[in-house]
Amino acid sequence: MPKFRKKIVAGNWKMNKSTADAQALAEEIKRELAQHSETDVVLCPPFTALKTVGDVIADTSIKLGAQNMHAEPEGAYTGEISANMLRDLYCWYVILGHSERRALFGETDEAVNRKVKAALAATLVPIVCVGETLLERDAGQTRDVVRKQVERSLAGLGSELAKVVIAYEPVWAIGTGRVATPDQAQEVHAFIREVLEAISDRATAQCARIQYGGSMKPANAHDLLTQPDIDGGLVGGASLEARLFVEIVRRAL
Repeated sequence: MPKFRKKIVAGNWKMNKSTADAQALAEEIKRELAQHSETDVVLCPPFTALKTVGDVIADTSIKLGAQNMHAEPEGAYTGEISANMLRDLYCWYVILGHSERRALFGETDEAVNRKVKAALAATLVPIVCVGETLLERDAGQTRDVVRKQVERSLAGLGSELAKVVIAYEPVWAIGTGRVATPDQAQEVHAFIREVLEAISDRATAQCARIQYGGSMKPANAHDLLTQPDIDGGLVGGASLEARLFVEIVRRAL
């Protein structure tokens, strides 16, 4: 991996942790990683814990991220959160297009694209998720599926494409305990970089950071994170235990 692509490890806590539990977890992680600067570390708690976790990690190198947002800046969208609201809570990052959002809530690539543009306009860094299901992989459709998701989710960004983090998450490896082999993950990450070059240019594609997001844990983190096109991890289950998350971050060096 080129030296100018700094590794990034983000913890996606999903719909877990009460405010008190989120504070305790953030405190544990802070004790170990408060001054860790070799890797970008991001915590993405549920909306209800953003303020609490943000207060814990204030004045550290750890950054706050959200798990979703609406594309509109304000309005009659009951239950939604805007990019400006996230910025008001000192969020730096926002996860967009996660496979669970796509599968359970019907989010399309076009909807993700609108959110990405809104996030960038609010100076948030989007972590844009792409990846294939088990049926699609077994049918040999991985490249077609991933190409379309990348092209459509990131359409029309121009030079701002370099600011986006992409997370490749093979859907069949999320929360299942299964994981893509390092070679399988590297193959798709390299392909995503080819797609980025095709829709922008080589310099932008080489600058873009691409995370792996499918059941990363300490046991497999090193082998995944030493692949040339894998620039970090979007960590789910293992991010809910401070010890496991910290170990993954340390394996990203």
